[in-house]
Amino acid sequence: MTDSTAKPAKTIRLWDPLLRIFHWSLVVFVCSAWGLGQWGPDVMTLHFWAGYIVGGLLVFRWIWGLVGPKTARFSQFLQGPAAVVGYVSHMFARRPSNWYGHNPLGGWMVLIMLLLLSVQVLTGLTSDPDDFINIGPWAQYVGYEASVTALDIHEAVATLILIVVIAHVAAILFYAFWKREDLVRPMVTGRKKIDDV
Repeated sequence: MTDSTAKPAKTIRLWDPLLRIFHWSLVVFVCSAWGLGQWGPDVMTLHFWAGYIVGGLLVFRWIWGLVGPKTARFSQFLQGPAAVVGYVSHMFARRPSNWYGHNPLGGWMVLIMLLLLSVQVLTGLTSDPDDFINIGPWAQYVGYEASVTALDIHEAVATLILIVVIAHVAAILFYAFWKREDLVRPMVTGRKKIDDV
């Protein structure tokens, strides 16, 4: 027997094309930069170029978070502690969340990821590993001690980024298999099916 009061799902426009291009480009170049940093050649030229591209993407995202479409704006998805606690209290219900954009918890995860990546790019630009080859282009402007500290921070933040990426993928799998909510397809097509509640 079906519930005659249940409303059908509807498809909404969610993510704009520039945000989707940003997202998938960021995936490619963050993974490339991380892999090249861990296992790449001793001369880090490709790692540097991947980092420059990530830096450019981040500049776009910080600007787009202020002037982009509604679902891209920080003002839309960064909510206070009460909203986060309220969302988390229902997060494990086995049904789609039907959020228009980032949910309150996901919004803060986006900000954390953007901040970590920004620190990573800035410390990469100012790092000096004392090998006379892989020196960040801005290292000469911050002094030797600061450039060595930047390298230490760069290496530590790389681990934090890996943890955040793993948490992000785990969240996507949790939503797919537990909540029956596809978060990947909307980031490809820009559209999402939600229950008309």
